[in-house]
Amino acid sequence: MKAKRAYKQVPEFKNEDDERKFWSTHDTADYFDLSQAKQAIFPNLKPSTRSISLRLNESLIQEIKILAHKKNIPYQSLIKVYLSEKVKEECSPI
Repeated sequence: MKAKRAYKQVPEFKNEDDERKFWSTHDTADYFDLSQAKQAIFPNLKPSTRSISLRLNESLIQEIKILAHKKNIPYQSLIKVYLSEKVKEECSPI
């Protein structure tokens, strides 16, 4: 029978920066029994987004706007959907 491993006590942190520094130099396996870990699910989190500037031909923008109107969605949302689909297609193994 295996002896139960003693884990180190996680210190209390003054702020998130101190905690970030600590975990960047320490192994979580020394502090937690990772065999008991469960996957966390955060259904209400929204992915972070970042604004970018993208130059497109005016005719392409108009075509996208027409398609978006037919689908009853904002044209920028349609662009994101198309980009996402293409990236998944390109990245998926054959």
